[in-house]
Amino acid sequence: MDQIEHKFLLVNGLKLHVAELGSESSPAVIFLHGFPEIWYTWRHQMIAVANAGFRVIAPDFRGYGLSDSPAEPEKASFDDLINDTASILDSLAISKVFVIAKDFGAMVAYPFALLHPHKVAGIITLGVPFMPPGAFKHHFVLPEGFYVRRWQEPGRAEADFGRLEVKTVVRNIYILFSQSQMQIADENEEIMDLVKPLTPLPSWFTEEDLEIYGALYQKSGFQTALQVPYRSLGTVGSIVQDPKIEVPTMLIIGNEDYAYKVPGMDEYVRSGEVKKYVPNLETVYVPNGSHFVHEQFPDHVNQIILTFLDRIKK
Repeated sequence: MDQIEHKFLLVNGLKLHVAELGSESSPAVIFLHGFPEIWYTWRHQMIAVANAGFRVIAPDFRGYGLSDSPAEPEKASFDDLINDTASILDSLAISKVFVIAKDFGAMVAYPFALLHPHKVAGIITLGVPFMPPGAFKHHFVLPEGFYVRRWQEPGRAEADFGRLEVKTVVRNIYILFSQSQMQIADENEEIMDLVKPLTPLPSWFTEEDLEIYGALYQKSGFQTALQVPYRSLGTVGSIVQDPKIEVPTMLIIGNEDYAYKVPGMDEYVRSGEVKKYVPNLETVYVPNGSHFVHEQFPDHVNQIILTFLDRIKK
């Protein structure tokens, strides 16, 4: 971890934080995080991929971690994150990159590849497949009481989170998102109420990890994070008409990832419908893997990633 360098880039009017490791002359890999994550979620992958001969960079999205928040977080969009990604690569003089993305980071990675196909050598996403236009209206049904629906309501998550210390909010989300079943709140219950106070952290997520996450969310708050992704999901997939991802692509899924209990999600992947949009897709399932499979089983996931990268770079 001490080898990882940290820098700040002035990007689209904001100072964005980027963690970096590896030689500038090596093939480049950019890691895009999800929620409740920041660059640190990729700590295991950055070291392994850099040691294998790649230049790795992991930014904090605007409004996350050490990056500046936009002046009007309630107006932040996926377009902002896509544009930031392109600008970060330009600032670092990286002309072509492998993109590895987790959770909603996939909703940045795929549109980025559609808009900048000449910049992308290959894509790996963890947990989230390519989303077709209108996915959250027509393909996948999100139950009432599911956290995504609740957090889309302006003010509701803010009030729920505001009852607790920031570190406790992150702790509860990590516990919730590590479950194998969708956690659904009752009508008169809030999402934070779903976690009992003495529930332990997942065994692979330490108190030290939590301290780092908690300190960074204490700095950034949750305002931008609630806007992107949750309150911007209606815009996902609308950026290009008749989208098709042509580069080699891999989807890594934990077999116990609760997200595949969302009605329609598992069928969308297993039926091959996703390949209408991503024809060169390979899907790998990790036994016993949760939504945080890359932190839970880092050595196994690192090997999957490196096998893919070595194959594509040749």
